[in-house]
Amino acid sequence: MHPAPSIVLFTVLTGLGLGQMAWLGLGLGPDEGLFRWLACALALALAGAGGLASTGHLGRRENAWRAFSQWRSSWLSREACLMVAAMAFFGLYAAIWCLGGVRLWGLGLAAAALALATIQATAMIYAQLKAVPRWSVTPTPALFLVTGLTGGLLANGAVSGLVGAGLAGAAVPGWWAALALAVAAGVAVWWQTSAAGAGRASQGSSVESATGLGFMGRVRSFEAPHTGSNYLLREMAFEVGRKRAFELRRLGAVLGYLAPLVLSLAALGLGGWLMVLALVAHVMGMLALRWLFFAEAEHVQALYYGKR
Repeated sequence: MHPAPSIVLFTVLTGLGLGQMAWLGLGLGPDEGLFRWLACALALALAGAGGLASTGHLGRRENAWRAFSQWRSSWLSREACLMVAAMAFFGLYAAIWCLGGVRLWGLGLAAAALALATIQATAMIYAQLKAVPRWSVTPTPALFLVTGLTGGLLANGAVSGLVGAGLAGAAVPGWWAALALAVAAGVAVWWQTSAAGAGRASQGSSVESATGLGFMGRVRSFEAPHTGSNYLLREMAFEVGRKRAFELRRLGAVLGYLAPLVLSLAALGLGGWLMVLALVAHVMGMLALRWLFFAEAEHVQALYYGKR
């Protein structure tokens, strides 16, 4: 699939913002005044920026409101509705906390639940697409959820490091972040292993089944159905070189998981400011890996054009 920059930014930034909302709604973070202002502002800014980025791949932005109308049947519509609800609940929770210094736990728990439900809805947009076997593997929802929560924890740790406050004790930010990164890396390996074995052939799809001519034996394309490229080939049969994919995956693993883990542990002794670097590295790594998430996806429709 063609990896549109807008959708890559959307899934990464909203995952970070919603993950941070979930942690703050669950009570993670000190009541120190500057922390709560910066943390809440960052969470809303990340989620909002991701939402704005999502409009970049719309052909007619004036019709974006229609995304809210099909919530009964569309995961994309459910995602849009849940996103607005999560930001509204968290915005109210943040306003009361920042201005009044009081955490309304019921409101915070509702905001956290809505934030996690939004991440789940985003994941299901891809996980339910059986026509893209690489996305429809079991670990896809877990990958989005764990990635969002890990990024949110790092974001809170970065704010905590900037203001010099511990999240819930002196050593908690680094240890929690390191543990979350280790779990996230394990889920990423689980997803990659599952996705690597989920090519079009894994579902019985082939050129023969796509054309309906399998009863005649092996089928190959004699001549292209057109003389130039078209929308379907650009969007549904995007190809990325193996060398480039390997380099991006290695870069994503180092920046997304290994470097933040080392920096989180180093922050225990050298200072919380290292959590800022951990967050920056994690975001860069996630952008690379999320680009591959889309670029390496194979749509069965490409079989009609002789793509094996």
